[in-house]
Amino acid sequence: MDNQKTIEIVKRWVETVVIGLNLCPFAKKVHLRKGIHYAVSEATTKETLLIHLHDALARIAKDPTIDTTLLIHPLVLNDFYDYNDFLAYADDLLDQMNLNGVYQIASFHPKYQFADTQPDDVENYTNRSPYPILHIISEEEITQAVASHPNIDSVPIRNKALMRDLGPDKMGSLLKACFS
Repeated sequence: MDNQKTIEIVKRWVETVVIGLNLCPFAKKVHLRKGIHYAVSEATTKETLLIHLHDALARIAKDPTIDTTLLIHPLVLNDFYDYNDFLAYADDLLDQMNLNGVYQIASFHPKYQFADTQPDDVENYTNRSPYPILHIISEEEITQAVASHPNIDSVPIRNKALMRDLGPDKMGSLLKACFS
């Protein structure tokens, strides 16, 4: 596995989909100040991924230059339901490390599916990524970003409408283009 290539693919996704479509109105600022740490886990088991997540959490907690971490794990939890179940372990780890309320973990997956949607529903693309990703975010950063946004509740509504306007073919093409 070429970790640098994996990171480049995810960076293209951040730049073209997340920032390019303005799915996260806060991502561009963090990206421009180089506050995103990209890490690739070569874990092939949930247990090893949990160790890598622990290490990523410890690193972000110690390094003030890192605003957010994208822990990319292409070799494990490729089934979305297994991935979704794993998020409970990630939350437990935050508790064990006394980091609950300090960080939260957002989820991105190639087959992401919101509750009460069908697998092919286009709004799922708001959280679809080239590889499974655990996104570690500072609660303080979120609080500041939310306070600075004029209408934070409109973001998911806007994103779902954008996904419907673009359609699944366009969104699928945008994700596929990240690999070239």
